[in-house]
Amino acid sequence: MTGLAVLLVTLALATLTGVALRRRAVPRDTGGGRRGDMGRLTSEQLAVELGERATLVQFSSAFCQPCRATRRILAEVAGMVPGVAHVEIDAEARLDLVRALNILRTPTVLVLDGSGRVVRRASGQPRKADVIGALGLAVGD
Repeated sequence: MTGLAVLLVTLALATLTGVALRRRAVPRDTGGGRRGDMGRLTSEQLAVELGERATLVQFSSAFCQPCRATRRILAEVAGMVPGVAHVEIDAEARLDLVRALNILRTPTVLVLDGSGRVVRRASGQPRKADVIGALGLAVGD
């Protein structure tokens, strides 16, 4: 009887751990106003020119598989809308920005409007439809 109770408790803990890990792995909108959110970024801070209408900023790392797919999605969306730029930043090379923006994982995508204001932030591989929706907020059309 004791063995059965131990087994049930172990299964319950394993299930809760699995659910918690799964929730962390799902791409999610992390919103604005979080600790470390700078609110507005400049071309000097990013060391690249911002898009005229909006900028898709992607933080990546060398061995991040979802970063490759995210790169393709963001480049495709940026190519669809005139005045939108896609910027990929190596998180390991720009630890100053990673810390300032509280980037916790890669890929993390920031959507900036024409003035550099962060209008949307998400971590994990985004869906194309979500990127287009967030870009609509930034462009305002």
